[in-house]
Amino acid sequence: MKIALTNFDKAFENRIRLQIMSVLVANESYDFNSLKELLAVTDGNLASHLKALEKEEYISVIKSFLGRKPNTRYQASAKGIAAFKKHLEALENLIKQQKG
Repeated sequence: MKIALTNFDKAFENRIRLQIMSVLVANESYDFNSLKELLAVTDGNLASHLKALEKEEYISVIKSFLGRKPNTRYQASAKGIAAFKKHLEALENLIKQQKG
């Protein structure tokens, strides 16, 4: 049996990007340090994955200041949420196909 992979999104093949989108879809927004702590990744690793999702326009970046400290928050875009849901549906279909 051949499995159609057309709805799988390469942006979510990496587990960290998949985790980032899971967090952002479930929450209104999340800041950089909280994401880093939650996912237990380095600054550079998280930044590169966030940049990849931003390039796809799946997330938006909100920069502000809390007092004198810069704060960077991330939010899933409508395009990102739609792509993520489509990817999850493709995963569910793959699982269903395996059950026969």
